[in-house]
Amino acid sequence: MARLLVVHHSPTASMEALTDAVLAGAGDDAIEGVEVVVRPALEATAEDVLAADGVLLGTPANFGYMSGALKHFFDTTFLHVGGALGDDGTGSDSPTDAAARETIPYGLYVHGRYDVTGAVRAVTSIVGALPWRQAADVLESLGDVDEHDRERAYELGGTLAALLME
Repeated sequence: MARLLVVHHSPTASMEALTDAVLAGAGDDAIEGVEVVVRPALEATAEDVLAADGVLLGTPANFGYMSGALKHFFDTTFLHVGGALGDDGTGSDSPTDAAARETIPYGLYVHGRYDVTGAVRAVTSIVGALPWRQAADVLESLGDVDEHDRERAYELGGTLAALLME
């Protein structure tokens, strides 16, 4: 059975609403043969990632950056899950590195009060040095989470899970 790992930091009602919608989409009745594993970002491990066939990340945008919890997730798993660093210590996405690594699909949802640009940029920069490929557009939600945001989150969860169906 394929496994979709959802790693999230949902400290607010807005992030909870998006995470709930993502999980509902990933668990849609039309999805078969996919186990959805949910981990708060502070509890997710490299073993969780290595056992996953796809990853869905959720974070609030805090002070123009991803949450500290999601950053902690990356800090503690990056090298263990195939993250590549260049000689200067920055993330490496050279064709040689990418060709040598199997890629898994990932998705991202971010909520912010006013702006999510920095958080999206930070996550996609880190993920660019992992053996992951972006499988859906980033869900960017600003202000109060409304029905449209919930629908997009449901679709994101369903899309990632559907990609993993056997």
